[in-house]
Amino acid sequence: MMQLALGDLQESVQDTSAFTTLEDYLSISRSFLEFVEDAGTTRIISPSHANYMFYQYGEQYAHRITRPLNKNLFIESPEALESAFEKFMGFLGDLRAHEEAAAQTQGGRELLESNGINKVVYTVQQAIGSIGDSFENLNQCRKRIGQLFENLVTLIVREVGLDCEPRSIKIPMPGYPGYEMSYELDLVFSRDKAIIASETSVIHPSEVVASVKTTSKDRLDKVFLDKYLLTRLLGREVRVIAIFLHDVQRAER
Repeated sequence: MMQLALGDLQESVQDTSAFTTLEDYLSISRSFLEFVEDAGTTRIISPSHANYMFYQYGEQYAHRITRPLNKNLFIESPEALESAFEKFMGFLGDLRAHEEAAAQTQGGRELLESNGINKVVYTVQQAIGSIGDSFENLNQCRKRIGQLFENLVTLIVREVGLDCEPRSIKIPMPGYPGYEMSYELDLVFSRDKAIIASETSVIHPSEVVASVKTTSKDRLDKVFLDKYLLTRLLGREVRVIAIFLHDVQRAER
């Protein structure tokens, strides 16, 4: 397979028609690992935290440096990533077929004990984020990186047999007839396409609302606020969870 140049990887990240399957994420992350392995990209170890590293791009990309990558989670070898990804996909299939019993199989226990799920998700998303770090204008790609993480979570949840989608809802304002509040929900999980009836309004009692972000910095309080507002406005308990990318935070200025 021909090695992709960094410009090709940048185009792939920006392609809004790409990333329709989990295999698409494997493909671009493996291509990124092959690029940094073969293109003479400088690998820098953090002087203060030895388990963190950075990649520095060449002169063509103004020697830009990637985000810090946790070596305890980031899989650097393309072959090792492919092997780990295969086990990851097998486990998702077992979860779909056997639910929680999948974790009790030998393969399931080994994957969980080795932190394999976190490593695969972290590696593929951080590879994409590192490609984004090569852009001259970081704002040019920051929103796209977040969208791709949300899409990654969606594909994983669907792979285990649940329905998962973003949802825009309008909630009637208590005490103000005719007024509605618009609410954008990152993702809503449900099983067997829960039917939204008039008495359950816009979120079924069996559904779970998820806030999906690449960092928890300045975002954690919103999760609790969402749960509070949705519960008050709908007049019943609404289950809300947060999904953040493991080990990623933005530095304080």
